[in-house]
Amino acid sequence: MYKIAVVGDYDSIFGFAALGLDTFPVSSRKEAEEKLEALAGNQYGIIYITEDVAAECEKVIEKFKEQLLPAVILIPGVSGNTGNGVLGVKKSVEQAVGSDILFGSE
Repeated sequence: MYKIAVVGDYDSIFGFAALGLDTFPVSSRKEAEEKLEALAGNQYGIIYITEDVAAECEKVIEKFKEQLLPAVILIPGVSGNTGNGVLGVKKSVEQAVGSDILFGSE
């Protein structure tokens, strides 16, 4: 069975532990990239990552987009929503169904 991880700054992710998810606080780009690589090779099927941290390790995340697992999903952090998470989901759905699901609400 695959596991679910949450990666980001401590303040943004600590509450996910109460839901039974594995949380991995990171404080630098290098630490985040290393953690993503380790989680991907360790039976994690879904990795939630805060938008701020994801912006720092786009190259690593891009590599996972070509793979079935893990699914890397951006979530807002305590600093607010940048919109990158919603944009990523929108692009994935457009690619899967071939249509804009929000009908040009950009």
